[in-house]
Amino acid sequence: MATCVMMQNPTNGLIRRGYFGFSWTYLFFGWFVPLIRGELGVAALHFFFTLITCGLWQIVFAFLYNKQYMRRMLEKGYVLKDRPDVMANARIALDVADLG
Repeated sequence: MATCVMMQNPTNGLIRRGYFGFSWTYLFFGWFVPLIRGELGVAALHFFFTLITCGLWQIVFAFLYNKQYMRRMLEKGYVLKDRPDVMANARIALDVADLG
């Protein structure tokens, strides 16, 4: 099950929710998840792989999607802004040394 962690963009103050752990949302809705989150290129790529693998991509990628989404957000400059225990768990799950 995914755990929610709040993230903030320090340049504009925008706050978004990030998740780490298994993505039930991705398992059931697949490429619609990145589409709704505004990642059009990622959604197109996932749609392509879903078609090629007859849906098996969604089962495998449900384990990976949240971690990759969080890493993309961190690369865009977002930092974690949550309770210290939640941020510590996120650091461990994402395998990143310092996230904010």
